[in-house]
Amino acid sequence: MTDQALTRGAHHIGLAVPDLDAARAFFCEALGYNAVGDVPDYPAVFVSDGTTLITLWQVQDPTTAIAFDRRKNVGLHHLALAVADEAALELVHGRVRDWPGVSIEFAPEPIRAGSQVKHFICAIPGGIRVEFATPFG
Repeated sequence: MTDQALTRGAHHIGLAVPDLDAARAFFCEALGYNAVGDVPDYPAVFVSDGTTLITLWQVQDPTTAIAFDRRKNVGLHHLALAVADEAALELVHGRVRDWPGVSIEFAPEPIRAGSQVKHFICAIPGGIRVEFATPFG
């Protein structure tokens, strides 16, 4: 066993979405990401917050795409994004709670009793679960 991991964090995260425009709007307009590229023929859009690059891929046929069930399927359970502090967590929550196509799973709260991490989870347009988390206290 080695003391040093062979990887250095995520290079990018790829999400398959049923509506590319709605997903891009969520990341760029609600969260302030920048669109940093695209591949119109695929189609895909690349968005970034300056640290994390997310590739949004349009599924071929949204009407026949199968939604992920976190209790039944193997795959991405959720994407967790860090925010700077409690104020930023509340700001993000305020911006996304009424965003079209977003459903809030629960409002900001400690991750568990006695934890120094506060978080909330929502489903973004298209149903992918995203968690926002920050240290607090």
